[in-house]
Amino acid sequence: MHPTPIGEALVIVTDEGLALLDVLEVRVGAVDDALSAATEHLRTVPRLDPGATATVTRQLDDYFAGSRREFDLALDLRGIGGFVRAALEAVCSIPYGEVASYAEVAILAGSPGANRAVGTACARTPVSIVIPAHRVVRSDGSIGEYGGHPERKRFLLDLEARISGLKAQPVRDSAGV
Repeated sequence: MHPTPIGEALVIVTDEGLALLDVLEVRVGAVDDALSAATEHLRTVPRLDPGATATVTRQLDDYFAGSRREFDLALDLRGIGGFVRAALEAVCSIPYGEVASYAEVAILAGSPGANRAVGTACARTPVSIVIPAHRVVRSDGSIGEYGGHPERKRFLLDLEARISGLKAQPVRDSAGV
């Protein structure tokens, strides 16, 4: 577990790289649920080694402090293939401080019209923040739900806009405000 401004993050690394970065719900069983999901994704039981996550947590802290715009981490995305993989790779191409619509990401991933599938890929990414699904917005300009936490998405978008010196993102929250 690692504290962030948007909640406690569960970080799991393997010999291949970062396999899970999940900002947890504050509820009983959240860690067990996340570990269960990671075990299913990795098909192995993760072992506890806080030293193994040091590079990830340092880069995460740097990101939130505003001194890091890109992560330099190997990712363990085994088990993720096909369009989901293509969509997540396309999401990684969205520059810091900028946004793209689900439709634009679908085009980048080679499947124009697969907007909903991009949304599903973003919602299910095992590596949030590092894979910047928060930079993907609806075509109407609203930010979407971000796993039921639009306030987290708004925080990340505002952080990047402030650090990059760009005007605040012109996207609206899910209520259209």
